[in-house]
Amino acid sequence: MESLSQTHHHELDYVMGTTTQIPRLLSAEGFPEWKYRIEKYIKMKDFKIWRSIIKNPIRITTTVAGQVVDKAVENYTNEDFEKVEEQERALTTLTMALYPDIAQGFREYISAKALSEALIEVYEGNEDMKESRQDMLRQWFNMFNYILGETLEAQLQRFTTLTTEMTVAGIFYTKSEINKKLLNALPKSWDMNIAVMKKTK
Repeated sequence: MESLSQTHHHELDYVMGTTTQIPRLLSAEGFPEWKYRIEKYIKMKDFKIWRSIIKNPIRITTTVAGQVVDKAVENYTNEDFEKVEEQERALTTLTMALYPDIAQGFREYISAKALSEALIEVYEGNEDMKESRQDMLRQWFNMFNYILGETLEAQLQRFTTLTTEMTVAGIFYTKSEINKKLLNALPKSWDMNIAVMKKTK
């Protein structure tokens, strides 16, 4: 029987990804971290797929009576098929990284580049939306505190997640500011330890 700890790690791997498991986008809140991880994952697996995501899809064409037209599939060369397959792998990889409820809303996009741009537009938004998210994260950081009954491990995990999201969103604090915030947010039972730590470098 699987322990709660093992279940938690499996769930974390499902979202964050591993070297063999693609990271998945589950919600709008997780988009900044997912965007960072999916790029690293795809580049590690096959840089050609990443290239297909950032470039416009290649049209397979031929010239007929002096005009450029789409080539019929039955006339594709092996090189043509390789180009199409590379683009399809890119779209499939990106689609598989989306939670089903999210993927359903983006089925109209038929190229990896179009899908990527649509995801960024929806979840990252314009400059005003980015600033609003930064303001929200700063507020969460300023208000961060101990929750009654919370374990130290859970509190540290919340804090690490928050500071990671801040970094991804372009918010940077010094190590001293981050350490001070965490120490001030620890439960009362840590007061003695905190006093000692604050006196050290």
